[in-house]
Amino acid sequence: MERRVISSGSSLEERYGYSRAVVAGSHVSIAGTAPIMPDDADPPGAPYDQMRRCLEIAEAALAEAGASFADVVRTRVFVTDAGYAPEVMRAHGEVFGTIRPAGTAVVVGLLDPRWLVELELDAVLGNHP
Repeated sequence: MERRVISSGSSLEERYGYSRAVVAGSHVSIAGTAPIMPDDADPPGAPYDQMRRCLEIAEAALAEAGASFADVVRTRVFVTDAGYAPEVMRAHGEVFGTIRPAGTAVVVGLLDPRWLVELELDAVLGNHP
């Protein structure tokens, strides 16, 4: 089975030994995607805007893998406060409302105190009509 790694260029990937995404055969795994900004600038302050940034980063990784949001079969959303869920999941629903992947949302602590949300995706290439 062919295995290919995709980098977003974040220094964290090399430092901590992971890839933004891995393509193994037809399966695409997108790593936990936080609202990381260019040059380590502060992320947006609102949960909705942070989720939109996570989706933007994930979409670029999917595209490099040869996939799109339509190929996503599972999402995992991590929020630092349950009160953020309505806004975070609103952004999720704007992208996945008709795709309807299997999904999970969990309240957690994240590595950077500026991050309110993180997103993981699994996709299968050629999964959509």
